[in-house]
This record gives sequence, C-alpha cells and structure tokens, in this order.
Amino acid sequence: MEFASFYADMGVMVTVVEAADRILPVEDHEISAMAEKAFIARGITIHKAAKLEHVSTSKSAASGVKASVTIAGKKTDMTAERLILAVGIMANVEDLGLEEVGVKLDRGHVVTDGFGQTNINGIYAIGDMTGAPWLAHKASHEGVIAAEHIAGKSDGHTMKATDIPGCTYCRPQIASVGLTEQAALDAGYELKVGRFPFRGNGKAIALGDDDGMIKTIFDAKTGELLGAHMIGPEVTELIQGYVIARQCEATEAELMQAVFPHPTLSEAMHESVLDAFDQVIHF
Repeated sequence: MEFASFYADMGVMVTVVEAADRILPVEDHEISAMAEKAFIARGITIHKAAKLEHVSTSKSAASGVKASVTIAGKKTDMTAERLILAVGIMANVEDLGLEEVGVKLDRGHVVTDGFGQTNINGIYAIGDMTGAPWLAHKASHEGVIAAEHIAGKSDGHTMKATDIPGCTYCRPQIASVGLTEQAALDAGYELKVGRFPFRGNGKAIALGDDDGMIKTIFDAKTGELLGAHMIGPEVTELIQGYVIARQCEATEAELMQAVFPHPTLSEAMHESVLDAFDQVIHF
C-alpha cells in the first residue's frame, strides 16, 4: 500500500490486487476500512479477496505485464506497464553455515531468546532473520539488547512484539501499537474503546488535512492501554506517545490527566482516551 500510494501521488494509475478480504489486514478493521475509502477517493482501484493466477510479459511498453486474476470467482485479465509483487519476507539464512553448527530454525527464521541468543552459545541473531515484525526499528533495538547481553551489561530488558509500533508510510499515514479491537476481544478482555476524528482537531483543520481518526483500546477492568490505532496526518510521529505509555504501563488515569499542548495534533490522542471513558470534550 505504501508503493500504491506513492505511485498514485506521482500520477500513475494504480490497481491493487489483495489476496486477503481487506487491505492492511494486520491493522484494526476500522483503520483498514478508512484507508481503503481514502485510497479509492484518490483513484486507486482495489480488488480484495482476489487471486493472482498467472503473469506474462511482453515487449510493449504500454502493456508490459499481463496478469490473470480471479475476482469473486471470475477470471479477468489486466494489463499494465509494471507489476510489483509484495508477497511477504523470507529470511536470508542460506549458506551461512547455520545447519552445520546446529542453529535452530523455525519456518526459515532463526530462533532466539529475548536477548537475541540462539540455541548455540555465543551465536546471536537480530532483525528480519528472527521473524516478525520485519521492521528496521525492531531490528535496531534487538541489536542494542544483543550487544548489551554479549558485553555482560544487560539489565534484563527484553522486547515484546506488542510494544513495537507499526507504521505505514502512505497517504494518509497509518500507525499502531498493541492489540487491535478484535484481538483484544479474542483474548477475553472487556473493553473501553475511544475514537476521535481529526476533523475535530484544530491543528489538523489548519493544516488542511483533517481526514482520519485515532482509536484507543483499554481494559475496562484495569484501565490498561491495550492498543492504539491511527490514520491521518503525521500519525507515524504521534504513535510514539502511546508506545511510551505502554512501556511505562500507564493506565487511562495517567493519560486522561496528562496535559497536551495546544494547538497540536496530539490533542486528538487525549480526546480519544477521554472518549473511551465518555469524557470527550471537543466533539
């Protein structure tokens, strides 16, 4: 979706063929739906629950690629100048000698403990080869944890996957951390969910970019922040506030009592928290 958004901004006609039943399937359902609406409004064609059957190429610049796609049980042919495939990530673990020394692999990824150490003493692994999420900031932090452990200076800190922020650098931007609403429900939580649209935020209106929303999910019993999901202006910057809140185990009480500067986009974060507990002010 990042590439689709980028090329659409460059004036290219873009068609997205998505195998899942929604785009951005790892994101919260509401965020995915809002993103799809925004992309379609920009002229991007989206086919969901579609299967790419076959691809062929030609020497024609205008129709360099011909793709056979099954959509809603019906096969159709598409032509385009270029085709970009985004079909997941495989770790580059071949020809490293891992099998020879007995490093344990799981579905093509190196198995490590919380400090990056493999089952073989003295061998550490970080980054994409250790599995999801495949993000640069996750890999970098893993490197710090591993280096401190190797140097004997570890404070015991490890990293939880649910505390790693995910960012999609498209237009509108998308960012999230923690559990989606459905994942929290599936885990058995009783929820308090807050939402605040950017059209109620003065800074977003002044920027001329007030399309989007911030959604916060809390444990109704303890006030724990279970997840935060955003779509809209500069949310890849804003998400860090919720990352820190989760890291510090802040509850709704601390977030509700925190003072947010005005006028800023971050005020929408505060309002979303307030909305979860029926105390929203500016909407």
